Amino acid sequence: MPRTPTGGAGSGTAPTGAPLMSIGAVLGRLREEFPEVSISKIRFLEAEGLVVPGRTPSGYRKFSVEDLERLARVLRMQRDHYLPLKVIKGHLDALERGEDVSLPGSRRTPPGGAGARDGREPGPVTAPRIGREELLAAAGAEAEALAAWEAYGLIVPLPDGGYDAEAVTVAKLVSELGGFGLEPRHLRVMKAAAEREAGVVEQVVAPLRRHRNPQTRAHAEATTQELSDLFARLHAALLRSALGAAPH
Repeated sequence: MPRTPTGGAGSGTAPTGAPLMSIGAVLGRLREEFPEVSISKIRFLEAEGLVVPGRTPSGYRKFSVEDLERLARVLRMQRDHYLPLKVIKGHLDALERGEDVSLPGSRRTPPGGAGARDGREPGPVTAPRIGREELLAAAGAEAEALAAWEAYGLIVPLPDGGYDAEAVTVAKLVSELGGFGLEPRHLRVMKAAAEREAGVVEQVVAPLRRHRNPQTRAHAEATTQELSDLFARLHAALLRSALGAAPH
């Protein structure tokens, strides 16, 4: 349920006595580090349960300092580690329980790294990769199963023979679906649909990636992630609708 500001309805103070902030004020604070963030992005993260701001009696959002810090942490995990929102939420929940959380290596170029020393714009940073045995262990699968997944294009190895972090998620899901008797050949339609959706996203972000302004090009990545999450939510909603409309 939505929270209400502590200290009396509409009091405008957080539990620590710090003033609560409007979504516009939060946006201004976040843009100091994340110039590409938008109000729609903050609302999207709220809809995904990554932050739960308080509400005034008239329904306006009011964010605490803790909410601001949580949003900044979410955005850093997306930017620096390229983690999907479900994984980020799991990490945040674990941190709140006092558990240690291990994140994959940062994909950002460190200060003073290649490109920074000679004044050039840093090049692309390679996302974390894993080996074949690590992928099999994470998915709890046999080599024969992985070979079949690759044969149907569900998992595609990188040029160096490794796999990106998303391959682990795909492998686990394909393995679980196999428990229901679904074979890789049954899942080709999902692969084809994902590729078509990726093409639509690319049409939107391609002009941003070609822009001369580095901040605009950086915004392309955030836009890609946001569109990807929206497509996933739409797909899930359409699937539920189709199943609900199916004859029993």
